[in-house]
Formats: sequence, C-alpha cells, structure tokens
Amino acid sequence: MSLLLYMHPLSSFCHKVLIALYENDTPFEPREVRLDEEASREAFRKVWPILRFPVLRDEARGRTVPESSIVIEYLARHYPGRTALLPADPQAAFEVRERDRFFDLYLHVPTQKIITDRLRPEGGHDAVGVAQARGQLRTAYALVEQEMRERTWAMGDTFSMADCAAAPPLFYSAWAEPLDDFPHVAAYRQRLMERPSFARALREAEPYLQFVPKAAP
Repeated sequence: MSLLLYMHPLSSFCHKVLIALYENDTPFEPREVRLDEEASREAFRKVWPILRFPVLRDEARGRTVPESSIVIEYLARHYPGRTALLPADPQAAFEVRERDRFFDLYLHVPTQKIITDRLRPEGGHDAVGVAQARGQLRTAYALVEQEMRERTWAMGDTFSMADCAAAPPLFYSAWAEPLDDFPHVAAYRQRLMERPSFARALREAEPYLQFVPKAAP
C-alpha cells in the first residue's frame, strides 16, 4: 500500500483527513498510533518526531506529510477523485482555505481545550481558559449561523475541504458548548454527520467515544 496514515480513530484532526480519503475512496493503510504505549510511540517517532497526528506517508513518492490541511491538499494534488475538495479556481480555493483555517482555529482548538480540561485531575482544571474557549465557540457559532442560513455546505452547494474541517469539531463541540441557540449550525452538523464519509469515520470511532467526557464534571 502506497499511502500510510498514522492516526488514532478518536482524534478529530484525524477524522478530518479520513473524511477526505473516504470521499474519494482513496486506498490507504491506517496505522493506529498509541502514544501511551512505548513501542507504538517510538515507532511513530521515527516517522514524525513531533509526535502529532495525523501524518501521511506516501511510500511511492518517499514523502512524509504532516498536518491535516496539508495532507488534504497533498491528496487533492496527487490523488484526486470524484470530490474536488479544493476548487481549481484560485480565488475559490483561497476561500476554501480561509474557511478551513477558521474551523480549525475557532472551532477545533477551543473545543479541544474544553474537553481535554475535563480529563485533568482534580485541582488541575483551567476555569479561566475554559470560559474563554466557551466564549470563542459561541462567537464562532454566531458567525457560522449567519453563513449557513442559505447554504448546504460551508462554501455553498459543493462539499469541500472546509467541510472536512468543520465536521469533526462540530461533532465534538456540541458536547463542549451546546448548539441550542444556533439552529442552522445544528442542522449543518446533522448534514455533516449523515455524509457517508464522516459517518464512516464516526462508526470507526464509536468504540472509543465512551472515553470522551460529554458533560462538565
């Protein structure tokens, strides 16, 4: 198998890449990384010393590609399929990249802050940081709410890399900061969950979801 994806089924950033792979039925071999197991961690360190996943290894081209957005761009360039996740038009591609960064920075990052804080031991919680993350999420929700009033997908009628970026944090963020006041965001989240590519990633993650704290302690 030419493409190896170093990942974990619970990782939201890995879901982002899995959506792209499944959208185009791109053949690849998943390599599950367990950072809590020494053998798995050290094997991954040889591939990517930063020890952050997802990482794509293209054996045919001798390339190691880290970071979810860059992986998707790499796939779009070298392994295109029926779903063009990046438009050919430069301006349209720029707009997709802008939304990709928005979802990563203003949905993904604060969601991870809130949920991982729930895993901290007693006395180690960051109440101020969590409050800031909640505020950032609600601000981002409000912006997405306006945009999704007349859109099916992040950029309109066409599914793109921006939707790959939006799906995982919106799935988890509803557990971090509810979407009750944002009906269009909630409807968009539901469409994303029903998209076959993301639905497949969620099925694969299901055995691990029990380890994600869904409510504040």
